[in-house]
Amino acid sequence: MKKRFFYCFTFFLFCYSLLISHYSLSQVELVDADNPVYGFLKRMQLDGIIPEYNSSEMPLSRYEVAGFLKIIKNNYNKITSVDRKFFEDYEAEFEYDMYHTTDKSYSVISKESFKNIFSNKKQKDLVRYTDSSFTFFSGLTAELSQRGSSGDSINDNSILLAEAGLKFRGTFFNSVGYYLKLTNGQPASYNDSDLIFASETDPLLKGNANFLNGRNFNSFEGYLRYQTNNNWLSLVFGRTQLIQGKGYIDKLFLSDNTYPFDFGKLNLSYKKINYSFTYGSIKGDSVTRPLSAKNIATHYLNVNFSNAFRAGFWEAVIISNQPFSFTYLNPVSFLTSADLSSGKEQTTENNALIGIDLEVIPFKNLSLQTTLLIDDLTFGTLFKKDSLNENKFGWQIGALWTNSLNMNISAEFTHLDPFVYSHRTNKSTYTNRSMSLGHALPPNSDEIAFKIDYDISNRLNLKFLFQHQRSGEGIILDSNGSIAANYGGNINFGLGDAYLRTNGFLDGFRVNRDIFTFNLLWQPVKQFYIEGKFQYRIIDNISKDIKFNDMYYFATIKADI
Repeated sequence: MKKRFFYCFTFFLFCYSLLISHYSLSQVELVDADNPVYGFLKRMQLDGIIPEYNSSEMPLSRYEVAGFLKIIKNNYNKITSVDRKFFEDYEAEFEYDMYHTTDKSYSVISKESFKNIFSNKKQKDLVRYTDSSFTFFSGLTAELSQRGSSGDSINDNSILLAEAGLKFRGTFFNSVGYYLKLTNGQPASYNDSDLIFASETDPLLKGNANFLNGRNFNSFEGYLRYQTNNNWLSLVFGRTQLIQGKGYIDKLFLSDNTYPFDFGKLNLSYKKINYSFTYGSIKGDSVTRPLSAKNIATHYLNVNFSNAFRAGFWEAVIISNQPFSFTYLNPVSFLTSADLSSGKEQTTENNALIGIDLEVIPFKNLSLQTTLLIDDLTFGTLFKKDSLNENKFGWQIGALWTNSLNMNISAEFTHLDPFVYSHRTNKSTYTNRSMSLGHALPPNSDEIAFKIDYDISNRLNLKFLFQHQRSGEGIILDSNGSIAANYGGNINFGLGDAYLRTNGFLDGFRVNRDIFTFNLLWQPVKQFYIEGKFQYRIIDNISKDIKFNDMYYFATIKADI
């Protein structure tokens, strides 16, 4: 009865807020987290054009992105010639959000000339409809990707992937946004090892249950989003990629290294303060046995103390084998305390994490960030050598520099203690579909990463990423098949962290990795793309005195209209 009352009351408040919403023409759908506009906004932030921009949480609404683009337009004469071309592209893409016009848009199913589909100036849609109370935009995506590999450990593989889909978005009554993307794909010219290779090098394929069966693989993203006037409060229910954290190359809190999951999300914004609460459903297993339920709850508070300094406090808890719990649904709570009060047995099964991140902009075109992640903390054993891994930390420092050559250069160092992100029951690892929700680095590892992101023009981009990683791996079994030692290097296997031994950093079988990644993105015609990716890896298994050299590539043509 109480639950029914709660749902009815929530629905009433939602409907009432729609009725009292002030009239304002705004698109409240989200801008996908992988949209390159975020990189452009970050560059404009460091250039001093939009100093209030905060890149700690994505995606943002089209309303927010359009607001930043309007500020950039007012400072058009202060940006570089290449950035002006970028702005013109984004001005066409977000024209309706900025001006409520469609002069720079082309609808494929319309009376306009079909040759406009290859226009370099117009933003293309499949079908478009707008009036003062309702908007509808639809699009078509199509992709053909040839992928291959060779090397000592990855073997020779080759696979062709074809994928196509439809997407729909719009806004009702200037307050409720909707989005739906449906795709269907098919592998061709492959064997079993080719499917495994493709899955292990693409999180979206690894998270797709049908892909390894060699059948059609379907996926979807979709949500409803409500936003008040001036965006002081918003609610989202659905599935799309979420990113949280201040890392420039990879994030410690919530990253795009995994498959999108279903969630409900509340955002509150007031001047320089932003707070978000997320409750989501993720997929896990415990030693290959599917769990009845696995959920995640997060709180993230960001404060812009000034244009040069901002800080964030983040916390999360992974809840296993509880389909739903009001204990973690309270957006005004401390999740670690809520977890401790849930009962000894349940607390042991859950995995609570806390994080703090800071960003400083000491002068124009340079930003510095640092992040601390606390997976477990017991003050009584904090400085003891025999703490049995009760205190687990991850930390990161990074720098990002932009210059007038349209080049972004970033460097980042990341350290993860043994067993960070993993959990002793294996049910509550910080993973979704066996992939890390946070940084891609395995536990008991560190990484030095260096990245160059170079915009040769507004239609041609080159990226180079170098990563040097050190890891301690391995699980040792005794003669009875029981675990004698777990060195804490496997995110999906945390058994033995609290009763076997205290691990030193990089204990275990030592492995070094040097990874070189090159990416090319060329847009010969607006919304038609040619993409290339090449990765070369040198894996040095120091403990076994063995070296592996592997490489793989993607070659992709894509349309998004």
